[in-house]
Amino acid sequence: MTSIGTGYDLSVSTYSPDGRVFQMEYANKAVDNSGTAIGLRVKDGVVLAVEKLIQSKLLVAGANKRIQSADLHIGIVSSGLVADGRHLVNRAKDEAQAWRDIYRQPIPGKTIADRLGQYVSAYTLYSSVRPFGVGTIVGSMTDGVPSLYMIEPSGLYWGYHGCAVGKGKSVAKTEIEKLKLDEMTVREAVNEITRIIYTCHDDAKDKDFELELSWICAESHSKHQFVPKDVKDEAERLAKAALDDEMEE
Repeated sequence: MTSIGTGYDLSVSTYSPDGRVFQMEYANKAVDNSGTAIGLRVKDGVVLAVEKLIQSKLLVAGANKRIQSADLHIGIVSSGLVADGRHLVNRAKDEAQAWRDIYRQPIPGKTIADRLGQYVSAYTLYSSVRPFGVGTIVGSMTDGVPSLYMIEPSGLYWGYHGCAVGKGKSVAKTEIEKLKLDEMTVREAVNEITRIIYTCHDDAKDKDFELELSWICAESHSKHQFVPKDVKDEAERLAKAALDDEMEE
Protein backbone atom coordinates (compact mmCIF):
# COMPACT_ATOMS: atom_id res chain seq x y z
CA MET A 1 0.00 0.00 0.00
CA THR A 2 2.01 2.94 -1.26
CA SER A 3 -0.28 5.69 0.01
CA ILE A 4 -0.35 4.73 3.69
CA GLY A 5 -0.11 7.78 5.94
CA THR A 6 -0.98 10.31 3.27
CA GLY A 7 -4.30 11.19 4.93
CA TYR A 8 -6.57 9.16 2.67
CA ASP A 9 -6.83 6.39 5.25
CA LEU A 10 -8.25 8.54 8.05
CA SER A 11 -11.88 8.04 7.03
CA VAL A 12 -13.78 5.26 5.33
CA SER A 13 -15.74 7.88 3.38
CA THR A 14 -12.61 9.21 1.63
CA TYR A 15 -11.27 7.87 -1.67
CA SER A 16 -7.60 8.08 -2.55
CA PRO A 17 -6.70 9.66 -5.93
CA ASP A 18 -6.37 6.20 -7.48
CA GLY A 19 -9.86 5.18 -6.31
CA ARG A 20 -8.99 3.10 -3.27
CA VAL A 21 -10.66 3.08 0.15
CA PHE A 22 -7.83 2.26 2.52
CA GLN A 23 -9.96 1.52 5.57
CA MET A 24 -11.65 -1.23 3.54
CA GLU A 25 -8.27 -2.70 2.72
CA TYR A 26 -7.29 -2.59 6.40
CA ALA A 27 -10.52 -4.43 7.28
CA ASN A 28 -9.64 -7.14 4.74
CA LYS A 29 -6.19 -7.37 6.34
CA ALA A 30 -7.81 -8.01 9.74
CA VAL A 31 -9.69 -10.92 8.16
CA ASP A 32 -6.54 -12.28 6.50
CA ASN A 33 -4.73 -12.36 9.87
CA SER A 34 -7.39 -14.54 11.50
CA GLY A 35 -7.95 -18.31 11.57
CA THR A 36 -9.29 -19.96 8.43
CA ALA A 37 -13.06 -20.45 8.04
CA ILE A 38 -14.52 -22.65 5.29
CA GLY A 39 -17.99 -23.41 3.96
CA LEU A 40 -18.94 -26.23 1.56
CA ARG A 41 -22.29 -26.61 -0.18
CA VAL A 42 -22.80 -30.21 -1.31
CA LYS A 43 -25.69 -32.12 -2.86
CA ASP A 44 -27.54 -32.79 0.42
CA GLY A 45 -26.52 -29.96 2.72
CA VAL A 46 -23.97 -27.42 3.97
CA VAL A 47 -20.90 -27.94 6.14
CA LEU A 48 -19.10 -25.13 8.00
CA ALA A 49 -15.70 -25.29 9.70
CA VAL A 50 -13.32 -22.87 11.42
CA GLU A 51 -9.76 -23.04 12.67
CA LYS A 52 -10.18 -21.36 16.07
CA LEU A 53 -6.69 -20.36 17.19
CA ILE A 54 -6.20 -20.85 20.94
CA GLN A 55 -4.98 -17.54 22.34
CA SER A 56 -4.36 -18.89 25.86
CA LYS A 57 -4.01 -22.31 27.47
CA LEU A 58 -6.29 -21.04 30.25
CA LEU A 59 -9.32 -20.84 27.94
CA VAL A 60 -12.01 -23.47 28.45
CA ALA A 61 -12.21 -25.89 25.51
CA GLY A 62 -15.46 -25.54 23.57
CA ALA A 63 -16.21 -22.06 24.93
CA ASN A 64 -16.30 -18.88 22.81
CA LYS A 65 -17.85 -20.52 19.77
CA ARG A 66 -16.96 -19.05 16.38
CA ILE A 67 -19.81 -20.88 14.62
CA GLN A 68 -23.27 -19.71 15.67
CA SER A 69 -26.90 -20.08 14.61
CA ALA A 70 -28.91 -17.11 13.33
CA ASP A 71 -32.07 -19.22 13.05
CA LEU A 72 -32.93 -22.90 13.24
CA HIS A 73 -31.87 -23.39 9.61
CA ILE A 74 -29.06 -20.81 9.35
CA GLY A 75 -25.45 -21.18 10.47
CA ILE A 76 -22.86 -18.40 10.45
CA VAL A 77 -19.08 -18.68 10.72
CA SER A 78 -16.79 -15.67 10.64
CA SER A 79 -13.09 -14.92 10.40
CA GLY A 80 -11.57 -11.68 11.66
CA LEU A 81 -12.44 -9.61 14.70
CA VAL A 82 -14.47 -11.85 17.01
CA ALA A 83 -16.60 -9.05 18.50
CA ASP A 84 -17.56 -7.82 15.02
CA GLY A 85 -18.59 -11.36 14.09
CA ARG A 86 -20.82 -11.65 17.14
CA HIS A 87 -22.42 -8.31 16.35
CA LEU A 88 -23.27 -9.51 12.83
CA VAL A 89 -24.74 -12.75 14.20
CA ASN A 90 -26.98 -10.73 16.52
CA ARG A 91 -28.06 -8.60 13.55
CA ALA A 92 -28.81 -11.76 11.55
CA LYS A 93 -30.92 -13.10 14.43
CA ASP A 94 -32.94 -9.88 14.47
CA GLU A 95 -33.48 -10.06 10.70
CA ALA A 96 -34.52 -13.72 10.85
CA GLN A 97 -36.96 -13.07 13.69
CA ALA A 98 -38.43 -10.02 11.96
CA TRP A 99 -39.00 -12.10 8.81
CA ARG A 100 -40.78 -14.82 10.83
CA ASP A 101 -42.96 -12.24 12.57
CA ILE A 102 -44.10 -10.77 9.24
CA TYR A 103 -44.24 -13.76 6.88
CA ARG A 104 -44.67 -16.67 9.32
CA GLN A 105 -41.96 -18.71 7.61
CA PRO A 106 -38.15 -19.13 7.77
CA ILE A 107 -36.09 -16.48 6.03
CA PRO A 108 -34.44 -17.69 2.76
CA GLY A 109 -30.64 -17.89 2.67
CA LYS A 110 -30.31 -15.31 -0.11
CA THR A 111 -32.48 -12.82 1.78
CA ILE A 112 -30.47 -13.05 5.01
CA ALA A 113 -27.23 -12.67 3.00
CA ASP A 114 -28.65 -9.64 1.17
CA ARG A 115 -29.78 -7.94 4.38
CA LEU A 116 -26.48 -8.60 6.14
CA GLY A 117 -24.62 -7.35 3.06
CA GLN A 118 -26.59 -4.11 3.07
CA TYR A 119 -25.96 -3.68 6.81
CA VAL A 120 -22.21 -4.22 6.41
CA SER A 121 -22.15 -1.90 3.40
CA ALA A 122 -23.76 0.91 5.43
CA TYR A 123 -20.66 0.90 7.66
CA THR A 124 -18.50 1.85 4.70
CA LEU A 125 -20.39 5.05 3.86
CA TYR A 126 -19.95 7.34 6.86
CA SER A 127 -16.88 8.87 8.43
CA SER A 128 -18.33 8.35 11.92
CA VAL A 129 -18.08 4.54 11.71
CA ARG A 130 -15.51 1.96 10.67
CA PRO A 131 -15.96 -1.10 8.42
CA PHE A 132 -16.53 -4.51 9.97
CA GLY A 133 -13.24 -6.37 10.20
CA VAL A 134 -14.84 -9.70 9.54
CA GLY A 135 -15.52 -12.05 6.62
CA THR A 136 -18.77 -13.94 7.16
CA ILE A 137 -19.93 -17.24 5.66
CA VAL A 138 -23.68 -17.94 5.85
CA GLY A 139 -25.03 -21.44 5.27
CA SER A 140 -28.72 -22.33 5.21
CA MET A 141 -31.26 -24.94 4.12
CA THR A 142 -34.67 -23.80 2.85
CA ASP A 143 -37.25 -26.39 1.70
CA GLY A 144 -34.49 -28.97 1.42
CA VAL A 145 -32.32 -26.77 -0.84
CA PRO A 146 -28.90 -25.81 0.59
CA SER A 147 -27.33 -22.40 0.01
CA LEU A 148 -24.00 -20.83 0.90
CA TYR A 149 -23.02 -17.15 0.81
CA MET A 150 -19.95 -15.19 1.83
CA ILE A 151 -20.13 -11.54 2.87
CA GLU A 152 -16.97 -9.44 2.57
CA PRO A 153 -16.08 -6.41 4.77
CA SER A 154 -17.23 -4.16 1.89
CA GLY A 155 -20.76 -5.62 2.06
CA LEU A 156 -20.30 -7.49 -1.23
CA TYR A 157 -21.70 -11.01 -1.15
CA TRP A 158 -21.70 -13.96 -3.53
CA GLY A 159 -23.31 -17.39 -3.61
CA TYR A 160 -20.78 -20.23 -3.52
CA HIS A 161 -20.40 -23.98 -3.82
CA GLY A 162 -17.33 -23.65 -1.59
CA CYS A 163 -15.55 -20.66 -0.06
CA ALA A 164 -12.86 -19.78 2.47
CA VAL A 165 -11.72 -16.72 4.43
CA GLY A 166 -8.81 -16.13 6.78
CA LYS A 167 -5.05 -16.57 6.63
CA GLY A 168 -5.24 -19.96 4.90
CA LYS A 169 -7.81 -19.00 2.25
CA SER A 170 -5.45 -19.40 -0.73
CA VAL A 171 -4.49 -22.97 0.18
CA ALA A 172 -8.10 -23.77 1.10
CA LYS A 173 -9.49 -22.47 -2.22
CA THR A 174 -6.95 -24.56 -4.14
CA GLU A 175 -8.04 -27.68 -2.25
CA ILE A 176 -11.76 -26.88 -2.59
CA GLU A 177 -11.44 -26.51 -6.37
CA LYS A 178 -10.24 -30.13 -6.56
CA LEU A 179 -13.46 -31.44 -4.99
CA LYS A 180 -16.57 -32.58 -6.86
CA LEU A 181 -18.99 -30.84 -4.52
CA ASP A 182 -22.13 -31.59 -6.57
CA GLU A 183 -21.54 -35.32 -6.09
CA MET A 184 -20.45 -35.19 -2.45
CA THR A 185 -22.53 -36.03 0.65
CA VAL A 186 -22.28 -34.10 3.91
CA ARG A 187 -20.52 -37.04 5.56
CA GLU A 188 -17.82 -36.92 2.89
CA ALA A 189 -17.71 -33.12 3.08
CA VAL A 190 -17.04 -33.26 6.84
CA ASN A 191 -13.95 -35.39 6.20
CA GLU A 192 -12.75 -33.15 3.35
CA ILE A 193 -13.31 -29.86 5.15
CA THR A 194 -11.44 -31.17 8.20
CA ARG A 195 -8.53 -32.28 6.01
CA ILE A 196 -8.42 -28.84 4.37
CA ILE A 197 -8.37 -27.03 7.75
CA TYR A 198 -5.47 -29.21 8.91
CA THR A 199 -3.68 -28.63 5.58
CA CYS A 200 -4.05 -24.83 5.97
CA HIS A 201 -2.73 -24.80 9.53
CA ASP A 202 0.98 -24.05 9.80
CA ASP A 203 2.32 -25.68 12.97
CA ALA A 204 5.57 -23.75 12.74
CA LYS A 205 3.97 -20.28 12.62
CA ASP A 206 0.48 -20.61 14.10
CA LYS A 207 -0.71 -21.31 17.62
CA ASP A 208 -2.56 -24.49 18.52
CA PHE A 209 -6.12 -24.52 17.28
CA GLU A 210 -9.50 -25.99 18.06
CA LEU A 211 -11.63 -27.24 15.18
CA GLU A 212 -15.31 -26.34 15.06
CA LEU A 213 -17.61 -28.20 12.67
CA SER A 214 -21.31 -27.77 11.96
CA TRP A 215 -23.75 -28.91 9.29
CA ILE A 216 -27.26 -28.42 7.95
CA CYS A 217 -28.61 -31.58 6.33
CA ALA A 218 -31.27 -34.30 6.49
CA GLU A 219 -29.34 -35.97 9.32
CA SER A 220 -29.77 -32.81 11.41
CA HIS A 221 -33.44 -32.51 10.26
CA SER A 222 -32.53 -29.46 8.11
CA LYS A 223 -31.42 -27.58 11.23
CA HIS A 224 -28.05 -26.02 11.90
CA GLN A 225 -26.25 -28.18 14.44
CA PHE A 226 -22.71 -28.96 15.47
CA VAL A 227 -21.38 -32.19 14.00
CA PRO A 228 -21.64 -35.07 16.52
CA LYS A 229 -18.44 -35.69 18.47
CA ASP A 230 -17.86 -39.21 17.11
CA VAL A 231 -18.13 -37.99 13.50
CA LYS A 232 -15.83 -35.05 14.21
CA ASP A 233 -13.23 -37.21 16.00
CA GLU A 234 -13.17 -39.66 13.09
CA ALA A 235 -12.76 -36.80 10.60
CA GLU A 236 -9.85 -35.38 12.61
CA ARG A 237 -8.20 -38.82 12.80
CA LEU A 238 -8.43 -39.21 9.02
CA ALA A 239 -7.10 -35.66 8.47
CA LYS A 240 -4.06 -36.27 10.69
CA ALA A 241 -3.41 -39.61 8.97
CA ALA A 242 -3.58 -37.93 5.53
CA LEU A 243 -1.09 -35.25 6.66
CA ASP A 244 1.31 -37.90 8.02
CA ASP A 245 1.12 -39.78 4.70
CA GLU A 246 1.95 -36.57 2.78
CA MET A 247 4.96 -35.88 5.01
CA GLU A 248 6.30 -39.43 4.51
CA GLU A 249 6.04 -39.05 0.75
